[in-house]
Amino acid sequence: MSFLVPRLPDRYGRRSAIRQLSACIGVLPLLAARPAAAREIRLMMLGDSITAAYGLARGQGLPARLEAALREKGHQVRVIDAGVSGDTTAGGRARLDWALADQPQAVIVALGGNDGLRGIEPRATEANLAAILDALKARGLPTMLAGMLAPPNLGADYGRDFAATFTRLSQARPDVVFYPFLLEGVAGNPELNQPDRIHPNEAGVAELVRRMLPVVESLLGRVPAG
Repeated sequence: MSFLVPRLPDRYGRRSAIRQLSACIGVLPLLAARPAAAREIRLMMLGDSITAAYGLARGQGLPARLEAALREKGHQVRVIDAGVSGDTTAGGRARLDWALADQPQAVIVALGGNDGLRGIEPRATEANLAAILDALKARGLPTMLAGMLAPPNLGADYGRDFAATFTRLSQARPDVVFYPFLLEGVAGNPELNQPDRIHPNEAGVAELVRRMLPVVESLLGRVPAG
């Protein structure tokens, strides 16, 4: 007995396969032309109560407001809050490895305020910050150093030596982005500070963000692509 092989519809034939292959090839350039989704950069703020939003709702603190401002300007950034109220440079140095477990791609070092309030020897502050900066460089992390000033009641000599600490650190490390005074435009202004005259209120945080935003953008520009 012989069997007749039924003729398959053209959609199963060679011509259909060629047409489908040609269609797939035509789509490839379109897929290649699509821009890759922007990756999110993890930016860590290693700081004290100013970073930790002391006296404010968490969403009104410096890390959260900075993240919002950066995103408004088109930067895909997540700002990691690594602030501990009351922390000194020694404390920040001691917990650095723990903080880096969040795997940031850039770091803002905003420590020193409590050193000044406690009258800690500027040489000790400088040694701690130097160790932090050198450790971040060894990990290949772009870094911004935010400077601080000592309260005037500790005397002019102490204030001068304390401020010089941050200047020397930045001069010795030209690869570090330097922002001379974290509280620029806010310190001493009662309208921008909480009743303790030390910690910024919501308006004060907004002013901090406005002033430091261009410098932070410069820092982000140093994060390697890919």
